[in-house]
Amino acid sequence: MKTDVYESAVLINAALDDQQIEAILTRIKDFITVNGGQIQEVENWGRKRLAYSVEKNKIGYYSIFRFDAPGNIVAKLERTYSLDEQILRFLTLKLSKDALEQIEKNKVLSSTLKEEVVSETESVVDKVEEVNGENGDKDKNN
Repeated sequence: MKTDVYESAVLINAALDDQQIEAILTRIKDFITVNGGQIQEVENWGRKRLAYSVEKNKIGYYSIFRFDAPGNIVAKLERTYSLDEQILRFLTLKLSKDALEQIEKNKVLSSTLKEEVVSETESVVDKVEEVNGENGDKDKNN
């Protein structure tokens, strides 16, 4: 059976404690795998302030799932989302080849930027330690 790559964004009620949210995320992962899907990546963005109230909530917990699955899974998955009262909103998209390429480019760019920041931070820390070492030597001499 032909599979496609999907991305499913889920907004969960942030008033739940971390264990309850983790249980919902685990149920989603299990549902995808049991119905023939294979999860590629899960991005948990965590609790974020909403631009407007959603079902009287001002804060939501965002999670994004990227997975390979047959086309018939989307309707079942969204039905499951709509039956769960703790899932406030959801959106599932079929990703094109261009979208997948852009996601990979963003990952590479992000990791490169992180490496540069770490490198610059380490050099600044070295300079600060060097200056503090010189000042410490002056203080000891006085």
